[in-house]
Amino acid sequence: MNSVGDIPHGHSRAAVSYPLSALGAAPVAGHEADVARAQATHLDPTDFALLRSHVRHLEVTPRFRDVLATFPTPTGHTPPGFRIETELRADGLLEIDLVRDISYDSDGVKRPTSLVFSADSANPYEVSPVAPLLGNLTCNPGIVYDLFINNPAANVDHRFNTREEVIAELGRILGPGCDVSVELNNPFEEDFNRLLDEAEEFRQLLSPYRLVVKVPHTGPVNRDNVGQLLGGDKRFPIRHDEPATGDAFRGHNLALKLREHGFRINYTLMFEPWQTSLALQAKPTFINSFIRHRASQSAALRRLTSFYDATEDPSYLAELRNYLLANDYLASGEVDRPLLDCLKIARDYLRYRHFDDDFGRDGLDGVRRNLRWLRQSNLPDTRLIICSMEGDYNYPDIDNLLNDPDYADVIDRVVLTAEPNYLARYTSANQVISYQRRFMNAAAGS
Repeated sequence: MNSVGDIPHGHSRAAVSYPLSALGAAPVAGHEADVARAQATHLDPTDFALLRSHVRHLEVTPRFRDVLATFPTPTGHTPPGFRIETELRADGLLEIDLVRDISYDSDGVKRPTSLVFSADSANPYEVSPVAPLLGNLTCNPGIVYDLFINNPAANVDHRFNTREEVIAELGRILGPGCDVSVELNNPFEEDFNRLLDEAEEFRQLLSPYRLVVKVPHTGPVNRDNVGQLLGGDKRFPIRHDEPATGDAFRGHNLALKLREHGFRINYTLMFEPWQTSLALQAKPTFINSFIRHRASQSAALRRLTSFYDATEDPSYLAELRNYLLANDYLASGEVDRPLLDCLKIARDYLRYRHFDDDFGRDGLDGVRRNLRWLRQSNLPDTRLIICSMEGDYNYPDIDNLLNDPDYADVIDRVVLTAEPNYLARYTSANQVISYQRRFMNAAAGS
């Protein structure tokens, strides 16, 4: 049919397409109401021509029915967060399925943009105003406990007392179309069954369709030495790039084991793109680019190395060594690391991060590299979460990058997450106020 101004799909097209109902195939007995939910699904002319001579009957998959049982949806519709797929059986039966995909809104219609927005929060009060725009939410123990449950200013009247209460409320507010990434409280727990029980609690709260388990990279940190991050001067005696092999790959193996039990994985604490290719071996649903601290640290390394280059004053190298110690580039015992070694370390990082050229001057080289990794990966459903941002430049710089034609083919693999208030900054502009002043004064004088 001609679908100019196609109202059911919420946008206009000047093209020919056919609803599934145009196939003229009868639903299998007992599947009529469910099949009707997908009848407006449009086929392009090629698919229609192929299917109309082969399809005899229509039915929905058990998963289709389970999705509807999990997320009750008005008659004739399917819930957001799922795309509609079909598979033709040899006997002429066309099966209709619902596949989890946060790029889709209700009734299998794509979201307004390929870019999916996400909130980095566990505060139901601040998530609520932006919830209808989100396809994802991420949180971690710091966000859940420090920023919300134990923060009287945020947890009004201390209504929420447990992480489970918070996650359940967030799930209610966000609805079926939004994934929720919940991080394990203790990734160093040796009893896998306890970790499995923890993850299963959240699967019951959110359903298997919405839950994503956050598994962190652990580097040289393990069950026996993690206490050194919690007491004393909280410094760590092992360099980040000198881990025991078992410790370094703990997160990868944990992610794979959880995946075997049906959990989708958000593999987190990803700061350098050299982490990415190995992280992808764990088959995660999400990888990450943490950008805020990495960019500010690059700027600090550039400042100190530039001062030394200009003056040859070794005090700048001493300051550089202290900075490397304070930010875990060096281990706690390297307080006497030769100053020229420290200079080399800083220069190596600046070179790797392309901080002196257009590829990385904005601190987004890691994002660019990770998008390239996704482009060549064999994991078509894995997405990149761009996270940890603040200040006046991160969002505008990301906006520029995502409008670059070089990344047009992977924009649908990107999730942008930030605190809701940070996203709110970019809903406005100075002239919003100017024009509202004009309009409201005109209305007042009407």
